[in-house]
Amino acid sequence: MKKVKITAIRKACYPDLMAKYENPIQHACDVEEGSVWISVDGQKPEGLCDSAWESMAYFVRELAAGGGNFFDGWMRDPFSACISCNDGFRPVSFYIEVV
Repeated sequence: MKKVKITAIRKACYPDLMAKYENPIQHACDVEEGSVWISVDGQKPEGLCDSAWESMAYFVRELAAGGGNFFDGWMRDPFSACISCNDGFRPVSFYIEVV
């Protein structure tokens, strides 16, 4: 299987939605833009958020197994994907690529 690099490329924040809908929480997302993880054998890298992993696991595993070309030409590099975590208040976008 191939190694897959996961890079946090953008982190958004929607304070208006937080104020309206979110219960106050002690510890929110601590992912920083530019953070990098390497998935070996399609497994979740240590330190990567569980919620983010759930959003990208399919794509990482497919790339690790040699797949790609998701959604018939969606990405310029067919052996990559751009996936966001499912946090609607502070979503993080990740660039996933074979290394």
